[in-house]
Amino acid sequence: MTAANGENPTESASLATLAPLQAVLFDVDGTLCDSDPLHYYAFREMLLEIGYNHGVPVDEEWFIKTIAGKHNDDIASALFPDDQERGLKFCDEKEAMFRRLVKEQLKPIDGLYKVKKWIEDRGLKRAAVTNAPRLNAELIIEILGLKDFFDVVIIGSECERAKPSPDPYLKALELLKVSKEHTFIFEDSASGIRAGVAAGMPVVGLATRNPPHILMEAKPAFLIKDYEDSKLWAALEEIDKKSGATTTTV
Repeated sequence: MTAANGENPTESASLATLAPLQAVLFDVDGTLCDSDPLHYYAFREMLLEIGYNHGVPVDEEWFIKTIAGKHNDDIASALFPDDQERGLKFCDEKEAMFRRLVKEQLKPIDGLYKVKKWIEDRGLKRAAVTNAPRLNAELIIEILGLKDFFDVVIIGSECERAKPSPDPYLKALELLKVSKEHTFIFEDSASGIRAGVAAGMPVVGLATRNPPHILMEAKPAFLIKDYEDSKLWAALEEIDKKSGATTTTV
């Protein structure tokens, strides 16, 4: 059933049940910024250099299936199943290349600073929760001017298990001292969405690069194109209404 304004009423209702909202959690790559093309470029060039895949450049479909949203330990095993040490060394070198690229080419997802202001205006707690190495995550957050925005930055490899395990998101709840009943997540990968759902929170999926049908299999509350999407603002307005907060004009 679709409302007169073209929105599905269940989408906004799925977040309205969180009122009063306490916190919003964000993935980093692909969620704060469209960084996947830089990761893809770095992997493609470095794999080509070592003759991976018989010297045939890997394509974006391979990247989405094998790399996107995954932890480097898992990527290393996928690339070099018989030599984990070599795989991890390769991933470290690729991350160094990524950090060089990111300093020149990083752009925020459209509407990011608008949703940032919405969160700040309501005094909500916030965390960045990522499978990226800490050096990458902190560099991206600094370049985007979000260093003072996040209360904590949770790194998958610093938890007992990385995403798609719920551990990083559960750790964020613990450190922020908030309830999963009053928190939601922004994520762009199937692995990350699964982690958030497993942690017991609704996840708003960003269809930044990953195919929507793959993201939907992970059971997000709903998908948005970016932070300007009218579906998101309808949902946030419903939270405001239920919380009795003053709604902002969007």
